[in-house]
Amino acid sequence: MPLKVVLLTVMASSSTFSAWALNGGLLVPKVSRNNSEFICNDLDCCVKRTPFMPTSPSAHVSRSCVFPGAKAIDWRRGKLSPKSGLQCKALEVDTKHSFSLGNKFQLEDVIEAQQFDRDTLTAIFEVALEMEKIEKNSAGSQILKGYLMATLFYEPSTRTRLSFESAMKRLGGEVLTTENAREFSSAAKGETLEDTIRTVQGYSDIIVMRHFESGAARRAATTASIPIINAGDGPGQHPTQALLDVYTIQREIGKLDGIKVGLVGDLAYGRTVRSLAYLLAKYKDVKIYFVSPEVVKMKDDIKDYLTSRGVEWEESADLLEVASKCDVVYQTRIQRERFGERIDLYEEARGKYIVNLDVLNVMQKHAVVMHPLPRLDEITVDVDVDPRAAYFRQAKNGLYIRMALLKLLLLGVFILDDEANLLRM
Repeated sequence: MPLKVVLLTVMASSSTFSAWALNGGLLVPKVSRNNSEFICNDLDCCVKRTPFMPTSPSAHVSRSCVFPGAKAIDWRRGKLSPKSGLQCKALEVDTKHSFSLGNKFQLEDVIEAQQFDRDTLTAIFEVALEMEKIEKNSAGSQILKGYLMATLFYEPSTRTRLSFESAMKRLGGEVLTTENAREFSSAAKGETLEDTIRTVQGYSDIIVMRHFESGAARRAATTASIPIINAGDGPGQHPTQALLDVYTIQREIGKLDGIKVGLVGDLAYGRTVRSLAYLLAKYKDVKIYFVSPEVVKMKDDIKDYLTSRGVEWEESADLLEVASKCDVVYQTRIQRERFGERIDLYEEARGKYIVNLDVLNVMQKHAVVMHPLPRLDEITVDVDVDPRAAYFRQAKNGLYIRMALLKLLLLGVFILDDEANLLRM
């Protein structure tokens, strides 16, 4: 007979707390860094507000998994703030299985691709696979019910902003949004980014920000006491795009080690390709080809980083030759907005490298074409019908990755067990 086990979440803590928190007469978890006892306030699935212990000696259960209700304690960055009472969930699990402790998600913000190691990427992708199942379930999920996400976009965005907002709502959370904050927020009055962040964090639990200045996301994270997600900072980085790109490659090609990737187009100002290069460096035997007009060649900092990590790279002017060798042809738009008044340089670069049927004809059967979108004329529309055109599937994968990040940053736990599917929502 399966044992009915109460499963509760431990949020990532940065301080030790030893006292019970009393909130409206309801007891919430008693947790410290070295203490995994839990007190639950839901008498329907727990035993009289007593610390949970397995009722069978043969049961070995994880103390780390998802709770579906409202946040009980906000203790991020050392802050202890009682919230609404913890709601726990009773799940049926077979006691013949053994579960190890779940791992805490150690990142407090998502700022740049370099902050991820390979194990963390694997864990995020595992959670993203579960998010795919949730998205396909019309009932959705309520694991982020009671949370508010603020989207603060100083530059235009369609896919990134809407995918984050969709991700939050599909997990039961709510959204506060502003678009073109550079023109229509207090920034137009001269308010500093730091003051804006201090204000907005008072209204929300997590901030997703796109900014026109490189390094702005790091400034925001230094200021904020809630998680910050970088949704693109000028010509700097776009780490969540890189995460969904690597996730897409894994889903499409079936592996990440030993692949060849052609990065095409605006490599000087393209934050997506910069972030992707950082993540690809985590994997073994990867080779990267850079194909771009002279005026927007990949900058030396990325080349030096790849060399320092032992990643082979090569510059080429021949797109057809590169496409014939690669598992992934990653095309990007020449970004007019990055050229300022130098329209002559933009016109010089635009249209030099185009993915069309000629490129498809030399590509391998298993290879794919990717693009962070939006596109202009750098991929012809007749490519869209080819099954190797992965860019719209790539955009959809952004929803799953961003659902996973919101869950991990706000709830603070992932599980790396092979049998972890028995513990997830």
